[in-house]
Amino acid sequence: MIPQTADHAADLTAPHQPEQWSSRERNLAALFTAILTRGPISRRDAARVIGMSQAAVTKLVKPMIAGGYVTEQEGYSEGPGRPLIPLIIDARRHNAVGVKVTGGELIGVVVDLHAEVLQSRRAPLADARPQKVVESVAELTRELLGSTADGESGTVGVGVGLGGHVDGRRGVVRFSPMLEDWRDVPLQRMLADELHLPVLIENDVNTLAVAEQWFGAGRDTSSFAVVTVGAGVGGAIVIDDQLLHGASGAAGEFGHNIVDPRGPLCHCGKRGCIEAFASDEAIVRAIGERRGRLPGSLAEAVQIAHGGDPVARQVFIEAGRALGQGLAGLVNLLNPPVVILSGEGISASDLIIDALNEELTRSSFSSAGRDCRLVVRPLPDETWARGAAATMLRHGVLRSLMTLTGEIPV
Repeated sequence: MIPQTADHAADLTAPHQPEQWSSRERNLAALFTAILTRGPISRRDAARVIGMSQAAVTKLVKPMIAGGYVTEQEGYSEGPGRPLIPLIIDARRHNAVGVKVTGGELIGVVVDLHAEVLQSRRAPLADARPQKVVESVAELTRELLGSTADGESGTVGVGVGLGGHVDGRRGVVRFSPMLEDWRDVPLQRMLADELHLPVLIENDVNTLAVAEQWFGAGRDTSSFAVVTVGAGVGGAIVIDDQLLHGASGAAGEFGHNIVDPRGPLCHCGKRGCIEAFASDEAIVRAIGERRGRLPGSLAEAVQIAHGGDPVARQVFIEAGRALGQGLAGLVNLLNPPVVILSGEGISASDLIIDALNEELTRSSFSSAGRDCRLVVRPLPDETWARGAAATMLRHGVLRSLMTLTGEIPV
């Protein structure tokens, strides 16, 4: 089991990152991920998935079985020769807590090693000052672990996802406008000191991308992007199976690309960001300004548009165009085969999708827009918390696995 100390939480941002792993460590991580996301899977099929020989897979899997990470199921035959023995991750080996932080609420889950939710809780967030948020997250975490059979004994740690510029490697929230304009808050250290558990913090859309990469619409592709629409407009990018962070964790800030320098003021301080057109607040505000009466919520704004109101429908069309223009820049730059569109604002997808697709096709280079498959995935709030937990699992369990490399036969 991973030592449950604040010092280990600091280790999560140590220099030994995946890109610095040895080839043996990378192979071990690739095999574990293949068994986790595709299991039950035989050694033969796992070898095909990760591009290794079956003999190499057999060597790598031995310490995983000995360490209790992987179990063997009853074998089966496909003809002459040795039977195929399916491998599967032991879901009970570890669990993790995931917490999604919003401006007014905490959403928390405990997941097993398959990232299946064991417990979930919600708690209001009445005070968004950093220390109060730390205390609230810690209280929710203790409640979740207290209601879980193994409690802290099998917990690899706590993953926290929140909107804004989150420098996960350094454990610092550089800027979060939705949390009273947080700047340079050492949230990872503060939570680790409070909980005495390993803690990982990450941009919330990045955590969603991890969940999609391991268990969702990104599972069968090595490269994809996630764009979320709701309280804000966010993005995350996975290229060749690697989640992009950039120099300080700001990679994927899709919503703050400017599509009209003379457009509405964004809460980031600039004008014409995609978020200033397409977030829930932006849509509600624009409808209110043009109709003289502010809708009470995005749901009411959707209802007004569905009722045929031309002003409301035009606002949604403009939101779709802004998203399409931003997506065109994304596909021109990265040419991803899949873009996953999600978030609470996707409830209005039928009002924006035509304008989005038209702008994407018009503004993208050559066939890049047509080559990109757009997947619209409405997801419940708990999925974001599950993504935070999955991110903690990925870091915590893979780092734990690295201790097994010395046991791999040469």
